[in-house]
Amino acid sequence: MEFDLENPLTISHDIHSDTLTSMFSLESDHMPSEIYFQTVQAREFDISIRREAIASISQLCCNYDNLLQYLAVNYLDRFLSGQGMLQPKPWLIKLLAISCVSLAAKMKKADFSLADVQGDGRIIFDTQTIQRMEVLILGALKWRMRSITPFSFISFFNSLFKLEDPPLLQALKARAAQIIFKSQKDVEFLGFKPSIIAASALLSASHELFPMQYPCFKKALSNCSYVNKENMLQCYSAMQDIVADGFDSVLEMVSSSVTAANVLDHNFSSSAESGTTTVTGMTPLRLERDMKRRKISEYCKDHRVQISQIQNC
Repeated sequence: MEFDLENPLTISHDIHSDTLTSMFSLESDHMPSEIYFQTVQAREFDISIRREAIASISQLCCNYDNLLQYLAVNYLDRFLSGQGMLQPKPWLIKLLAISCVSLAAKMKKADFSLADVQGDGRIIFDTQTIQRMEVLILGALKWRMRSITPFSFISFFNSLFKLEDPPLLQALKARAAQIIFKSQKDVEFLGFKPSIIAASALLSASHELFPMQYPCFKKALSNCSYVNKENMLQCYSAMQDIVADGFDSVLEMVSSSVTAANVLDHNFSSSAESGTTTVTGMTPLRLERDMKRRKISEYCKDHRVQISQIQNC
């Protein structure tokens, strides 16, 4: 059966309370080591190694879904955290990337061909070499291949929200997933538990999509016994740049989800809502983000209805 990132510890789609408790108690075992995070922060680790490996993984996974790429990068970080300094040799970085993707493909039962991804004619590895690297990775991961990631907690946290309309729930999950995918490339998030990243991503997505109900969502997550509120808010704050860079994709997602019977009541937080925008002292990037916010705000003013499906706190 194909490995499901949302249900890593069970083959069933139903998550029982004991399984949920196990995921929260075991999630730290599926994270890079604390020492790795500290060395990355202190710039004692060559960040270019991780950056080049992720770029190679992204290229290898371009014809596959993002979940395969996420799992491969998860293996990469956990491997690097147990290896200390790695020689920044192009062939070694590529071998590591290929092996991580190969292992992820085996777990996801994806139709992944090593011959296809090595067709560039520059650096070619034989099967035995890749298999030896896979064994090294498996050892570093202590054979914990059914990784607990932020996606393992999305459904549980969604159940805390009073969203009864499937399209709204799907839009929230889709936007949270986009934020999670982007955050994985940023070393700043290596120190946060997967559950905290999931909660923060959902909080960020709810602030974009359901600003009027955002306080309810924040309260629900903060009151969850499994969530460290301080860590969640710290992670949420770090995600704001990622969120700001994703306004275009949010607009596309909102546009595709609009139907005659269901339109999001978006009151997106934006400086453009007052009808005036101050650009003095703004950087080009800040100005671009403000323009994106204005674009979404104008769209939502043209497609506004009340959402009865979202109840009050």
